[in-house]
Amino acid sequence: MRASSLATRLFLSATAWVVVILIITGFVLSSVYRDATERAFDRRLNLYLRTLIAEVATPDEPPDRQFQSLGEPLFELPLSGWYWQITRTDTEKAETRASRSLWDKKLPKLDESAELTAAGVRLGYVDGPEGQDLRMVERPVDLGADGKFLVSVAGDATEIFDETRSFDYYLGGTFAALGIVLLLTTIFQVRFGLAPLKRISDSIADIRSGRAERLEGQFPVEIAPLARETNALIDANREIVERARTHVGNLAHAIKTPLSVIVNEASAHGADPFATKVLEQADVMRDQVAHHLERARIAARLTIVGTVTEVAPAIEALRRTMEKIHRDRGIVIEVEADPQAKFRGERQDFEEMAGNLVDNACKWAASRVFIEMRVERPVEPGAGPILRIIVDDDGRGLSAAERAQVARRGQRLDESKPGSGLGLSIVVDLAALYGGSLVLGNAPIGGLRAELALPGV
Repeated sequence: MRASSLATRLFLSATAWVVVILIITGFVLSSVYRDATERAFDRRLNLYLRTLIAEVATPDEPPDRQFQSLGEPLFELPLSGWYWQITRTDTEKAETRASRSLWDKKLPKLDESAELTAAGVRLGYVDGPEGQDLRMVERPVDLGADGKFLVSVAGDATEIFDETRSFDYYLGGTFAALGIVLLLTTIFQVRFGLAPLKRISDSIADIRSGRAERLEGQFPVEIAPLARETNALIDANREIVERARTHVGNLAHAIKTPLSVIVNEASAHGADPFATKVLEQADVMRDQVAHHLERARIAARLTIVGTVTEVAPAIEALRRTMEKIHRDRGIVIEVEADPQAKFRGERQDFEEMAGNLVDNACKWAASRVFIEMRVERPVEPGAGPILRIIVDDDGRGLSAAERAQVARRGQRLDESKPGSGLGLSIVVDLAALYGGSLVLGNAPIGGLRAELALPGV
């Protein structure tokens, strides 16, 4: 899993949880505050209700002085939204007394479904005379011989709604700021917490590209074991490769020595047909042994992580060498190379592949050889860059059948040309071991084109 992808998932997950938690908390706090505001408002209404009940229970007061102890001027202001009403319920025709603020209106009675407290007080919301939202409390009072009454007090519920709305605005602003702070903190924690993993990822990429050999630097205690094990794996890989190289070398010496003895003994009987046959087969054995030991040697080298070869210097050195070798024929070798081009492999193998192609081109060229090198960026995700080495000559070229023949091991089209016929087949084998390929075609300048594709950097 890539660190950036993990960081994105962690950030999105943390963001979702922060948003959900803040929304749930906001709803809970808003509900709690609304309930607290309602309870405070109800206490105020209950205070007026108890005062009115006390007035009803003491009818000895003169009419002009009754209900003066409420102390609320809003009960005197017409249609103010604050009202009280006392209705006698034990007579056929209800007798009603009300605050001046009701004017000539009446308060409705609360439904039976309204909240009923243990003290017998019913609470709820009703529509007021002018369409106001009212919070009302009412309580029946039984004074025995003095009658039965229903005492109601209502207040403008806009106060509750406005208080709750103001709290919601402040709460929303506070939570928005808190959410931003939490998200910024989460971003910082995710980036800081995953930074060591990104460092390891970048370091491994440097190792693969040849810019480093080990994971260097200090890592947190949680990540340090991963770095240690990775370095140990790299070291173990190098040790395995070195042992494989040693075994290959020992095998080469162990086989070449008996072959040399056989060849020497057979050479001493050169006229004998049996000796001639032995020499012929010994050459085949030597060729096969060299071929397979070379493949084993390269396969061992390929397991080394981080081997990179600069291409331009190697090709320039090869150009100078070939111009000296073919000086008497006046062969001109032109090179067009990307100075940043790199081969993901060992220099010795690159020089062997490129050297065989250029040498073959110089042998068959009339006067000119053109070498082009470029790095193509991957098209498919996850693929690596491709290094292309194109070698053209202006010789006679080859037909499709001839191109298929020369790529086979030991095949030569012209015995007058020096060589063993192994050059192109060696290039094909080496390129295949590196995951590359060799394609032969027609060159624009008239001869053969050899296009070698190898893993680049």
